[in-house]
Amino acid sequence: MKASISDRLRQVEARFEEIALLLAQPDAAADPARFRDLSVEYAQLEPVVAAWRQWQEAAVAMEEARQILAGSDPSLAELASEELAAVEARQADIEHQLRVLLLPRDPDDQNNIFLEVRAGTGGDEAALFAGDLFRMYGRYAERQGWSVEVLSQNLGEHGGFKEVIARVAGRGAFARLKYESGTHRVQRVPETESQGRVHTSACTVAILPEREDIEEVEVQPSDLRIDTFRASGAGGQHVNTTDSAIRITHLPTGIVVECQDERSQHKNRARAMSLLKVRLLEQEQQRQSEEQAEARRLQVGSGDRSQRIRTYNFPQGRVTDHRIGLTLYKLDEVLDGNLDAVIEPLRQEDQARALATLEG
Repeated sequence: MKASISDRLRQVEARFEEIALLLAQPDAAADPARFRDLSVEYAQLEPVVAAWRQWQEAAVAMEEARQILAGSDPSLAELASEELAAVEARQADIEHQLRVLLLPRDPDDQNNIFLEVRAGTGGDEAALFAGDLFRMYGRYAERQGWSVEVLSQNLGEHGGFKEVIARVAGRGAFARLKYESGTHRVQRVPETESQGRVHTSACTVAILPEREDIEEVEVQPSDLRIDTFRASGAGGQHVNTTDSAIRITHLPTGIVVECQDERSQHKNRARAMSLLKVRLLEQEQQRQSEEQAEARRLQVGSGDRSQRIRTYNFPQGRVTDHRIGLTLYKLDEVLDGNLDAVIEPLRQEDQARALATLEG
C-alpha cells in the first residue's frame, strides 16, 4: 500500500474515533443538527475504518506466517506457506475495497431525484417510447422500494408522454439513476407501420438530484410569473374542480415548471419552486462545467442531454450502452425494470476511472 494512502487511512481512523467520543458526550443531542451531521459522518467513515483494521490484522498475520517460514521447523513450513498465500490474497481484496471507499463521494448520491422524460424525434412513436421508459424507471423504483410521485405530464395523442416529470424518493436514488441522463434511442416497427419498416425515435432523460440545501439558490419574486390552472387527468382519473395546479416561469432564463399532482395549490407551489431551483442550480453548474468540457466528455453519465447514451433495438431484443460498449440481449428484462444489468457496469466503469485518477 502506498504511504500516501496509509497516511490518509490513519487520519480517517483518528477522525472516526474523535466523532465516537463526541457522540458519546452526555449533551451530544442538545444540538440536533450537529448530532445529525456527526452521525452521518460516523456512518460514512465506519466501513472505511473497519476495512482498514482488517487490512492491519492481515498484515500482522502475514508477518507471523513469514516468521514461521523463516524458522527451522519444516513441519510447519507448508501450513505457513498456505496461510501466507491466503492472507496475501485477502489483504489484496481489502486494499482494493479501501481504494474504492476512499474515492471522493458525490454529495448527491443518497438524494431523491427529479426524473424528467421527454419525447424527441419520432412523433407519436417517440411519445410511446417515453411511456415505455417511464414505466421502466417506475418498475425499477418499485423493486428498490422507492416511491414515485408524478408532478406533471403531457400525454401523447396516441399514448405515452410528450413529457413527464416525477419525483422519485428513496435512499440512493441519485447514485443508481444518475447514469441515465442523456438521449435514449429506440429502433422498432411502429404499430402504425404497414410495411414493417423499422423506425428510429428518441427521448431525452434528465436525472436531477433533490437537494436539502436548495434554499441557497436565490430566486427574486420579480423574476417569476406564476399561473394557476385547473389540473385534470386522462380517462377516469380525478379532475380538479379548483385551480390548484401551478405553472412557474422564471423570466430571466425562460425555464418553466409545472406541478399538478397535489390537490393543494400550496403543495403544488412548493414542489414547483423546489424543481425550479434544482433546474437553476443545474444550469449554473453546466455553465461552470463548460470550461471543463473535455473532462466531462470522459465521464460516464455526464448528463449531456445531446449525448446518445443507449439504443433499444426491438427486432434484435438488444440494449446497447454506447458509453462503455455494453450490449445485452435482455431488452424485455431491462424494460421490465431490471436495470441493474445496465447500471452496475456503468457504475464499475465510473469507479475504475476514478481509481485510475486517484492512483495516477
